[in-house]
Amino acid sequence: MRIIPAIDIINGECVRLSKGDYNKKIIYNSNVLEVAKNFEDHGIQFLHLVDLDGAKQNRIINYKILEQISSETNLIIDFGGGLKSEEDIRIAFESGAKQVTLGSIAIKNSELFLETLEQYGSEKIILGADARKEKIAVSGWLEESETNIYDFIKEKTQNGIQYVISTDIDKDGMLEGPSFGLYQKIIAENPGVKLIASGGITSAEDLEKVKSIGCEGAIIGKALYENRITFHDLKPFL
Repeated sequence: MRIIPAIDIINGECVRLSKGDYNKKIIYNSNVLEVAKNFEDHGIQFLHLVDLDGAKQNRIINYKILEQISSETNLIIDFGGGLKSEEDIRIAFESGAKQVTLGSIAIKNSELFLETLEQYGSEKIILGADARKEKIAVSGWLEESETNIYDFIKEKTQNGIQYVISTDIDKDGMLEGPSFGLYQKIIAENPGVKLIASGGITSAEDLEKVKSIGCEGAIIGKALYENRITFHDLKPFL
């Protein structure tokens, strides 16, 4: 199972939110590149980079930071947040992203989503399926839809999606453990999906459990920044 630390960016700084609430922001480091290099120095290969400014403003904002990390490290970066247009997605790839995570446009602009999937291929597009009480949320989790998460993922995997990042928003940043049941049901209903667990992973035991469920990757945020999970804990996975 791939270990994928997350860096969330607001105003050029590495932050974490609780339950996606922009008013509950903790700044962990004002130098995002420094954080990324530290991950790489500890054997990390992958990075989940989230443009929270972009998610709020509905367009890519922090692509210069993406460009800097991709040019100064060998991290394999997936980038999300605010990718609402063909231009945004192009900029993300040109700035060094190896994959992009698309959530809002999969709900709001299905035609563009399918065109992007066809243009770049399923290896480069990750479906962002973030939900609160099993309903998909979009626009940096500031909007909730009436779309059921299981129906949403099933439809998009039928369209050719391989990779899915799923976050239970009520678990995100709370350090209370992830939604194991959510992941089990997604995998059971979509055999072959490459599911990346996100939100609430707090311990090495949580990592072992999401691995045993069959998740292809696990995103770790606050637990790593607050030393609930150490780089030593991650060694068996790297």
